[in-house]
Amino acid sequence: RRVHGAHFRRGDFNKMSSVFEKVVAAPPIEVFALTERFVKDTDANKVNLGVGAYRTEEGKPWVLPVVRKVEKDLAADESLNKEYIPVCGLASFCEAATRLLLGANDKGVSDGRVSSVQALGGTGAVYLALQFLRIHLGKSNLYVSRPTWGNHKSIGKLAQYTSINEYRYWDAAKRCVDMAGMLEDLKAAPCGSVILLHAVAHNPTGMDLSAEQWDKVIAVLKERNHFPVMDIAYQGFASGDLERDALAVRKVYQSGFEMFICQSFSKNFGLYNERVGNLVMVTNSAEVTARLKTQMTMLVRTTWSNPPSQGCRIVSRVLNDTQLFDQWRGNVKTMAERIQLMRKLLFDELKTLATPGTWNHIIEQIGMFCYTGLSPTQCKSLIDDDHIYLLMEGRINMCGINRNNVKYVAKAMDRVVRNVK
Repeated sequence: RRVHGAHFRRGDFNKMSSVFEKVVAAPPIEVFALTERFVKDTDANKVNLGVGAYRTEEGKPWVLPVVRKVEKDLAADESLNKEYIPVCGLASFCEAATRLLLGANDKGVSDGRVSSVQALGGTGAVYLALQFLRIHLGKSNLYVSRPTWGNHKSIGKLAQYTSINEYRYWDAAKRCVDMAGMLEDLKAAPCGSVILLHAVAHNPTGMDLSAEQWDKVIAVLKERNHFPVMDIAYQGFASGDLERDALAVRKVYQSGFEMFICQSFSKNFGLYNERVGNLVMVTNSAEVTARLKTQMTMLVRTTWSNPPSQGCRIVSRVLNDTQLFDQWRGNVKTMAERIQLMRKLLFDELKTLATPGTWNHIIEQIGMFCYTGLSPTQCKSLIDDDHIYLLMEGRINMCGINRNNVKYVAKAMDRVVRNVK
């Protein structure tokens, strides 16, 4: 075939150099690569403890009954269409999500100091928050916990923070929060740094701060004039109690900070693929908040233009209807209680086996994840020899454990603790 005066034979295009020649392949995303490997594994005893999603006692995904009901109602509602929703999202969703987080009668919401915009999951909310602070406040120093959710640093890099640092959080030897190290690092951070905080069910450790520890953190944040960005992905899902899981956010908020709060509804509604998030903006005046929202609108417009409607409509209907809300609260409690039971069962099995070391942290931690304390080589052995899939940092999803596999998982953990360094 002749192209611009030249003759090309089949296969010639494959021999041509590409303008993308210097682009190198990115490493696989660990959690998704694990899932892919798990799916291909034919071993009858295989267990997936890597994926960050809820599983039933039968090891199956669970669409919440209240979500199924609302989806049917939405499908039958001929008044709905596929037109764009507002750039900042569905107002009934944003307002209800914010009330859920800060309290139904919060004064900051009523007087206009608090507002919010819909985001593409918690990830999108974190991105908007960090990007906004860099563009409009010139922030460049970001601090995340060590360890933290694997995407936090990457989002910071995408938002072009020039200094991404860690504050100590996990004491590997004692298997608890390193409070002294955390406070020391926050005090040493340059004044006015952006501090990314896990509000509840810390990912990956599952170890949260006590009320007294939060008071100490708040004191340092004020002393150093840091800007808090709180990431809350597990309200209700962590303890089964919506109010309890919001306590840290409310404590920081009620201390008078201007702040951003990033909400996700992936876990507590099971809407993983709908990408439902909310970014809450708190300032010291309604006039400032109104100006912020105009600029946030422009940032959303140039980022994803308009958010999707299906997921936010589901959440909005549930949060704004008393009967649906009560049903949802029951669904969330069901998930939280099953996770708590699996923690106890795994702890009891390890105790029965007299597995070396301390394992109290399994039942002291909260939420979906357990930070086991296993080494990378021990994790690799679990994957290769026992077909138990977990992250190399030792994080496991407690939802992947059930009555049928808990003994198998415990025996495998006992084996690697005794025989693998």
